[in-house]
Amino acid sequence: MSALRTSRPARCAQYAALLAYLVFLAFPFLWLVSTAFKPAPELASLHPTWIPENPTLANFRQAFDEQPLLRAAGNSLVAAVAAAVIAVAVATPLAYVTARHRGRLASAATGWVVISQAFPFVLVIIPLFLILKNLHLVNSVFGLVLVYVVWSLPFALWMLMGYVRAVPAELEEAAAVDGAGRLRTLVSVTAPLLVPGIVATALFAFVTAWNEFFFALVLLKTPEKQTLPVVLTHFLGAEGVADLGPLAAAAFLATLPSLVVFGFLQRRITGGMLAGAVKS
Repeated sequence: MSALRTSRPARCAQYAALLAYLVFLAFPFLWLVSTAFKPAPELASLHPTWIPENPTLANFRQAFDEQPLLRAAGNSLVAAVAAAVIAVAVATPLAYVTARHRGRLASAATGWVVISQAFPFVLVIIPLFLILKNLHLVNSVFGLVLVYVVWSLPFALWMLMGYVRAVPAELEEAAAVDGAGRLRTLVSVTAPLLVPGIVATALFAFVTAWNEFFFALVLLKTPEKQTLPVVLTHFLGAEGVADLGPLAAAAFLATLPSLVVFGFLQRRITGGMLAGAVKS
């Protein structure tokens, strides 16, 4: 009974902390949604309200009239999908080899992951810009995709390495005993078990590329090729004054793809994250 009594307050404290954290995370999004549907007089009010008193879609119409949001969203979608597919395609076989064959390769891959995450964007943007300029890939969506792939590849490799290690090697050995070749074992036994990790890794690579702003701002100069996060900055005036209503409406639309993808693939994401954290 004493253990039960001591555990209940602790459990309540955990739930309270979790609830406070969820409120902290949800507050900016809820305020964004509220702002997106408020008319101009309510946005200028000295006493803002959570729920719009006279909700309107005028901010959305104005946002689409002022900026090419659909074209920018298309550019972001192409860059994000291509970066996620290429990063996962490169990281999956490399993660399998690294996880199954321990040695200098695994140590080098782990060191690469740690070192790559320590470099800030500002430190690498100048040499990166010069390299892409020599390759004639500045102001190119393909060049931006290559940058996203290189930037997300270390995390994709680290996550998939943990997922491969979570797959028992005994399953592959049993398939080999039954007469299955190496390729058939990988396709029929290992690959299906790696699907949740591959989906979770691709999703994180997609969301990272979809929300990325700094590289797109520096590398894409032509308005027709700019991505959605860059176009959102066009709602700011020359003196930094934001057109708050249309900006909130456009930002709300920009967050929807990530929310929808997370909603549909929540279970696979959780499984991939837990497996990626397994150490052996």
